[in-house]
Amino acid sequence: MFSYRPWLLPGMCLAIFCACLLCACGEKGQAPDTLRETRAQPVELVLLDGRPDPSVLAEQQVLYRGNGEEPQTLDPHRAEGAPSANILRDLFEGLTTEAPDGTIVPGAAIRWNISRDAKTYTLYLNRDATWSNGDPLTAEDFVFSLRRSADPKTASNSAAMLLPILNAREVISGEKPPSELGVTSLDEHTLQITLVAPTPYFLSLLAHPSTFPVHRASLEEYGERFSRPGNLVSNGAYVLKSWEMRSSIELEKNPFYHAADQTLIERVIYLPTEDPSNEVKQFRVGELDWTYQVPNNQFAWLQKYYAPELIISPWLGSYFFGFNLGQEPFIENPRLRKALVLAIDRDVLTQKVTQYGEKPSFGLVPPGIGDYAPAIPDYAKWTQDERVAEAKRLYEEAGYSAEQPLSLEIRYSTNENNNKLALAVASMWKQVLGINTTLVNEESKVFLQSRAQKAVTEVFQAGWISDYNDPFSFLGQFRTGDERNDYNYSNNGFDVLLEQIAQERIPARRDRMMVEAERMLLQDNPIVPVYTYVTRRLVDQHVKGWQSNVMDHHLTRHMYKLKSAEPGGPAPEDLTVQPEETPAE
Repeated sequence: MFSYRPWLLPGMCLAIFCACLLCACGEKGQAPDTLRETRAQPVELVLLDGRPDPSVLAEQQVLYRGNGEEPQTLDPHRAEGAPSANILRDLFEGLTTEAPDGTIVPGAAIRWNISRDAKTYTLYLNRDATWSNGDPLTAEDFVFSLRRSADPKTASNSAAMLLPILNAREVISGEKPPSELGVTSLDEHTLQITLVAPTPYFLSLLAHPSTFPVHRASLEEYGERFSRPGNLVSNGAYVLKSWEMRSSIELEKNPFYHAADQTLIERVIYLPTEDPSNEVKQFRVGELDWTYQVPNNQFAWLQKYYAPELIISPWLGSYFFGFNLGQEPFIENPRLRKALVLAIDRDVLTQKVTQYGEKPSFGLVPPGIGDYAPAIPDYAKWTQDERVAEAKRLYEEAGYSAEQPLSLEIRYSTNENNNKLALAVASMWKQVLGINTTLVNEESKVFLQSRAQKAVTEVFQAGWISDYNDPFSFLGQFRTGDERNDYNYSNNGFDVLLEQIAQERIPARRDRMMVEAERMLLQDNPIVPVYTYVTRRLVDQHVKGWQSNVMDHHLTRHMYKLKSAEPGGPAPEDLTVQPEETPAE
């Protein structure tokens, strides 16, 4: 745990912080000789009937993907985190899947019917679908797998994704056996799922790894080792060839996949890299075709020298700080909460701290979810000077002043970006309102426990990245008693609206109700919105066939690689780097 007291630097915290940040971005390293002129450029893409002309394809269709931290498991019902999910979407296919733009499309199920009351889904499986060992894929495989995912013995961290299914809550809690889950096979290729209530985003849930099928015979033969190389039988576009811990995970094309003839990448190699700077180095020397992310402090440098490869895309997530409304000074103190919301300058935070195109936010739900227009509070249209003036007025009304300043604690998980943001926010609160703030840094698991216990937290780092493309994913965590409600937020009117939203079948009416629920939440100010997320990575220009999407899900089977252009054409722009231009390490 680390504690920092910014009030030891009265009146100068923000200026010193920003100066230090800018200096850090200018650190010098060892200069390379050249940059992008050493990287071969792809040929011009030619399409025939919507597919790439074979003559422009690279001879070796092998994709090297940076993938962040090492996955703990490739058991789809026990895995958690984006690095695992990226691989699982290549190895397995759910009843539904995703197009390159993130749209939900048929997967193992080629079509479905939804009952009039929107509570019963009848899904018809592709009769040609098989497992990677040639066994037929059946409806019973999905019944078994969904029951396993919900079974408390599996200890799935994603089991809550199944809560819309009838009896899922009781199965997950152990009150009912898995056989009571509302899933059944009508015949070998027909599956029926019964829901508790209409769930407009349910088809999106069926593309989540927690709903993927597992091969029962392999599971029974190998037990927990069923998901290891040589044992894993999957139903997706790829099969697991090898897993070298802390080195690579290699997948190869599954010849039994129903769309194998449309899958161009023959092998995909995932490289675990926890240090974004190392990923950039691997990309520059051609060891990676794309990076999982890139370092914050190299943004300007990458923009200058790798602009065509630097891809920044909106992401369906929001970063914010939470208030513990069950602790002083926030109990029954809406004026103070709003003062703290108004006092921070989001433009400074995104332009000087995060620096990667994040969008300043005053709300909870990010843009980009279909036709949903997020609720925006009136003060979002004010100037920052107007927000500061109102923050000072509310702060005084809440009973604080320069003579009697508020003392607060911001708690956050160990991460350079979290540290910078917490320090910047604390500095702004000091400069604008005179608040004395202590920063408490905790290892991730300890931090999450602190949040969940709600005993010591006051202000804490928070945020949400949606598992499915629907605003309800953001709103549901603030329901009274929800296990994710670390804010101690409780509003009966908000809870009633959530219940009505869950029952509403008309999309336009449902959207209006969700906007009203978000507006109600923002009026109560249980959070300090900061920004909406973006993804940032380097993607080699030879890689084609994928699109940016707000879920940041990119299935390898949609991609392919172009061959390099013949040498001797126009020389690319001279991108020789001088020592003073080398990115910070």
